[in-house]
Amino acid sequence: MPQEPQELDRLIDEVDRARAQEYVLLAALLSRSPDAQMIGRLALMSGDATPLGVAHAALAKVAGRANAEGVKREYFALFEGLGHGGLLPYASYYLTGSLYGRPLVRLREALQRLGIERAAGRSEPEDHAAILCEIMAGIAGGHIGAPAEADRAFFEEHLAPWIGRFFADLECAAPADFYAHVGTLGRIFVAIETEAFALSA
Repeated sequence: MPQEPQELDRLIDEVDRARAQEYVLLAALLSRSPDAQMIGRLALMSGDATPLGVAHAALAKVAGRANAEGVKREYFALFEGLGHGGLLPYASYYLTGSLYGRPLVRLREALQRLGIERAAGRSEPEDHAAILCEIMAGIAGGHIGAPAEADRAFFEEHLAPWIGRFFADLECAAPADFYAHVGTLGRIFVAIETEAFALSA
C-alpha cells in the first residue's frame, strides 16, 4: 500500500536526522579524542544486523574496554604525532598529495556560497574530515540553511572523491585500535551515503 505524503515526509525527516547524528558522531571523534564521558556513552550504543548496526556494536564493544588516556594516546599517534602510521585527514592531501591545495580553494568557495563562515579561533584548514562531517551534519539536519539537494552536491564534490579512502586507511593504521572501529563505521556510512545519493540522482 502506498505511503501517504505526510508519512513519507516523516520518514525522510527521520532518515535525515539519523544521517545528521552519524555525521555529528564522526565529526566529534575526528576533531578530538573523546573524554571518559563520551567513551561511556559510546559503550552504551546498540547495533543491529545491518552493516552499519554491526559497526555501531563493534565501536560500543571497543569503547567498553577503552579508557580516555589510552584513546588520547592513540589519537595523538594517528593525527598529531609525527611517527609511523600517522594520517593527514585533509581533502587536499588525499587528492593532491599536499596541504592547502586546490580542493581547499574550491571548498572555501562552496562554503561562501552556503553562507558558512570559518569559526573564530579555529586553526584547522576547512577540508579536514571532521569539519566536512560537521558541515554535512548541519545540512542534513537542517541547521544550515541550504537549497534542496545541497547535501548531495556538497558530498559528491567535497567528500566522495577521498573520504572513503581516508576511513579505510584509518581502519588499518598501525596505531589504531579504538580508531580502527571509527574507520570501519565511517567507511560503511560513506558507502551508504554514496549509494543513496546515486539512487536519488
